[in-house]
Amino acid sequence: QAQLVESGGDLVQAGDSLRLSCTDPRRTTMWYRMAWFRQAPGKEREFVAAISRIGTTTYNVDSVKGRFTLSKDDAKSTVYLQMNHLKPAEPAVYYCAAAQPGAPANLASSYANWGQGTQVPVSS
Repeated sequence: QAQLVESGGDLVQAGDSLRLSCTDPRRTTMWYRMAWFRQAPGKEREFVAAISRIGTTTYNVDSVKGRFTLSKDDAKSTVYLQMNHLKPAEPAVYYCAAAQPGAPANLASSYANWGQGTQVPVSS
């Protein structure tokens, strides 16, 4: 099972920006798709964004439209989530996940490999 490693989580203020990184010590190109999910206390894990092997991106439009950008650097085996204008209502633990083809991008059940998560507390 791949070991995905998230980093970049930090305490921020509402309106701040932050960039999260997800590294696969093997390589990101072995996966059909990589994604970010987040989970707030007491809530279900929520899809944030996904990127395919060829760079096609999918976003949770309702939650992050126009504020978050997902990108990847295959040479560094890293996927990035740039988050702008963070809101007080969205503190959460952010998880990176990886999947092979054949399942919807926005479902947590589609992903067999997960990182340990990185926390992003947002103060108002």
